[in-house]
Amino acid sequence: MSTMTVPLEYRQASADFDRFILDVRDIAGLQTTNQAYTMVQAVLQTFRRRLDVPDALLFANVLPPVLRAVFVADWDLEEPQMPFAGRFAMTREVQSLRPDHNLSPDTAIADVAAALRRNVDEAVLDRVLARLPAGAADFWRA
Repeated sequence: MSTMTVPLEYRQASADFDRFILDVRDIAGLQTTNQAYTMVQAVLQTFRRRLDVPDALLFANVLPPVLRAVFVADWDLEEPQMPFAGRFAMTREVQSLRPDHNLSPDTAIADVAAALRRNVDEAVLDRVLARLPAGAADFWRA
């Protein structure tokens, strides 16, 4: 009987997430990783609202394990799918998540995109984004 080792991406998932969230904090000029987490969660939910389930799962597979979990957590499958809108409107949507605790700047989407691109294989990300609805690639433009 052969045994499968735990894949490295799962073994170091927490360290990879810590590196990502620090990147987000620093790029956005936020004070804490808690503020960065709220911004990341809001950006991921804003993007997710614009995808059907198969497309969302295609995108999720590009994400590192912890981000993948954040992306799918608390997903209301009954929520209507929204169209991609202008960056300003989608940024306001990001800023509306827990507004009393959300310090996401107007650059929130681009900031999270920049951090994501530092922490995933950009070629794979861009290949997947090209398969998603119009607007997806622009959303993740840093």
